[in-house]
Amino acid sequence: MEKKSSQLQKGLLPRHVQFLALAGMIGTGIFKGSADTLSIAGPSVILAYLAGGVLLFIVMAALGEMAVAYPKLNVQHLVHKAFGFRFSFIVGWLYWINWVIVTTVELLAGGSFLQYWFPSVPLWILGLICALVVICVNLFSVKYYGELEFWFAGVKILALIAFIVLGFLMILGVIQSDVSHPISNYTNHGGIFPHGIGGTVSAFLVVMFSYGGAELIGVAVTETKDGDKVMPKIIKGTVWRVIIFYVLPITIICGLIPWDSVTGKDSPFVQVFSKAGLPGAADVMNFVLLTAVLSAANSGIYATSRTLFTLSQSGEAPKWFLKLTKNGTPINGVVLTGLLILIGVYIAFLTPSQVIGYLMTIPGFTVMLLWISICLSQLKLRKGYKEIPAFQIKGFPYTTIFGAAALLLIFISFLFNKDNIIGTSVTLVILVLLILLSFTAKKPSKP
Repeated sequence: MEKKSSQLQKGLLPRHVQFLALAGMIGTGIFKGSADTLSIAGPSVILAYLAGGVLLFIVMAALGEMAVAYPKLNVQHLVHKAFGFRFSFIVGWLYWINWVIVTTVELLAGGSFLQYWFPSVPLWILGLICALVVICVNLFSVKYYGELEFWFAGVKILALIAFIVLGFLMILGVIQSDVSHPISNYTNHGGIFPHGIGGTVSAFLVVMFSYGGAELIGVAVTETKDGDKVMPKIIKGTVWRVIIFYVLPITIICGLIPWDSVTGKDSPFVQVFSKAGLPGAADVMNFVLLTAVLSAANSGIYATSRTLFTLSQSGEAPKWFLKLTKNGTPINGVVLTGLLILIGVYIAFLTPSQVIGYLMTIPGFTVMLLWISICLSQLKLRKGYKEIPAFQIKGFPYTTIFGAAALLLIFISFLFNKDNIIGTSVTLVILVLLILLSFTAKKPSKP
């Protein structure tokens, strides 16, 4: 009888991992959350996305360096190696909670896009259908999951490229639309900073939610063939692609639609395609958006199940989560995540009009805490490298210190922002509970 493996399979190819990170980031944050950031900051939200991109680059460079220095360790392993059991316990479970919430948001966004065609069907029912689809997909072997995610992500990347090209042609007047003076949409309606610098800073929380998912590369490294060799190249490419796929579309939207006319009911992307007057363009774009958020939710279930598996390996979660199927899928992690997502969909049933906005702020907090942990881990582990890797962060340690300090200051400023009271309260309660549990959890003698 063949012995069942106790390790995750290395079934992900470099192209899978490249698109896996993009799939995690290009979802609700850009397609649905852009309506929220525009209403908060107006055209100045472009600066918020650029600033977030700088911090993203620092975090990913630090992660890439550690991936080369310790090729067999993923993000959770690295945090554990740097700071030990208790800190790793808190960060690991916080990351898991983060992705449970993110996945719920993505699925509810999927339901809201389905409402474009089925307006009379309640959001929670459509969200439930989306949830069942992605849960089933994650029961397959990681190789097939990676292949499906590759094509899922490919669809939305092609759609974004098409949107960028179409938008520029509309701004230049090559394609006729009802937009006569696009530059005026940047300068009128209150100017570039209609709500001042404070509005730009406030939008940053949704921006961080949007960029969250980049670190998924660090989760997938243990299932990637030749991860230490391909990871730096993948990380550098991902950072630039994400900045392009966020900043350019938002710039186009601001030029084609007055920021204060973005309704939030439909995605700003659908509104732009409606203005183009192309037959069926809005329906096609809405279908692409649906595919995009399902792809991001798919990545979320992958992230949660693998995080639970890693936590179990180090004794920070019950050994129950180490159970693998014949295909190498951590089945119990997928099941638990699926159950909690269904609870999230039920919450949408209770508060259908506010739930997506409320839930979207919480991952913004948790992503910042995780990124701070990555920077601190790199600062701690650098002196322990057996040899300095060929790929390393520029300007060490000042670049990493700047990234960690900037993220910490932003995090603290959001804690004291009255507009984020719900997200702040939930995040602090989660943190306090995890800290208390870290003291009661039994540290394994041999992780």
